[in-house]
Order: sequence, then C-alpha cells, then structure tokens
Amino acid sequence: MRKSDLQKAPDEALIKASARGDQKAFAALVERYADTVYKFSFKVCRDKEKADETLQDTLINVYRKLDSFDGKSKFSTWLYTIVANNCLMKRRRTRARELTESLETYDAPQHPRGGQNAHNVAHTGSTPADILLHKELQSVLQEAITRLPVEYRAVFVLRDVEGKSTPETATILNLSVEATKSRLRRARAFLRDHLEPYVASEGRHP
Repeated sequence: MRKSDLQKAPDEALIKASARGDQKAFAALVERYADTVYKFSFKVCRDKEKADETLQDTLINVYRKLDSFDGKSKFSTWLYTIVANNCLMKRRRTRARELTESLETYDAPQHPRGGQNAHNVAHTGSTPADILLHKELQSVLQEAITRLPVEYRAVFVLRDVEGKSTPETATILNLSVEATKSRLRRARAFLRDHLEPYVASEGRHP
C-alpha cells in the first residue's frame, strides 16, 4: 500500500495490518497518533523528559500489544489507557504518596450559613478549566495542576482538559464511575483552594 493510501486508511485497517507485522502500516499509525500521545503525556506527567519517555514506552507497548486490541472501545481510548498507566507507574516510582493520602479526606470548606462553598471561585460557577480562559491566571493554574497527585491529575486532565466523559475517563483509568467522580471533585476542590487568593484579588479590582 502506498504512503498516500496509508494516510487515508481508517484506523481499523492500519491496526489489522500492523498486527500482521506490516511495518509501514504501524509507522502510519504512529504518525497519526504520536502528537496526541505526547500532548496527553505532557499534560499528565508535567515534565518534558517524562513525556518523551512515556511516548516511547507507549509506542513500544502498542507494538507489543496491538494484537490484543479487541475494538470494543475506540483506539484512542485504548491509547489513553496505556499513556495513563505509563505516567502512573513513573510517578509511583519517583514520588511519595503523602499528598494523595491527604486528598483522600480533602473536601472544600463549607460556609457556616446555607452550606455555600467558602471559595470565591465557586460563587462564579467556574471550574479550574474555565479559569484557563483568563490568561493572567494560566501560569498559576498550571503550577497548581502540577501539585496534584498524578492519580487526580489524570482524572482532571481527561475530564476538564481533554473533555472526555466520566464513563470514558473511568474506562481509561480502570476506575469505577463513582471513584472517577470523587477524584474529579477533590481535584477541582484542591485547585480552587489554591486559586482562590488570585481569583479573590481579581474580584477586588475596580
């Protein structure tokens, strides 16, 4: 098959050909998804070197396991699962779990009257992803995301940055839907807590 034909071929055709050992088909598949894999790796790992390593590890995993892809989920979902697993394994090898443990019991403080959230950002109905639209707060949010434990960061990135649904996020991370919702809620609360001073100061400007 010519290169132009490979570029136009659907994923299913490239996957089947690659599983049969067609190197050109696999190269076309890599070319199609390498950028997506790298960008997601960087968003979760928050480190260029680790993102590069994750990209390479993911491509190796895909090559070795391609014949196990059953087509029941989208190929991109399967890829996200491999990337997330690689990022999680790297994190577990290099960082302690203190912050993760603290987040297991973390909840945003409640206002004593009417149960309203005490954080100003919550009053606006904004999520941390919405704040990305405010350029002056982008660097602050990015730094806060980096401080999230990778297990929570992966959920936040998939749901609020990549726009994946809760069920798809749960599938990618091998979590229950309820666990996914819980981690997302805590991740958002953690980020709001860290962003509140900046959002509050913005609200005081004339």
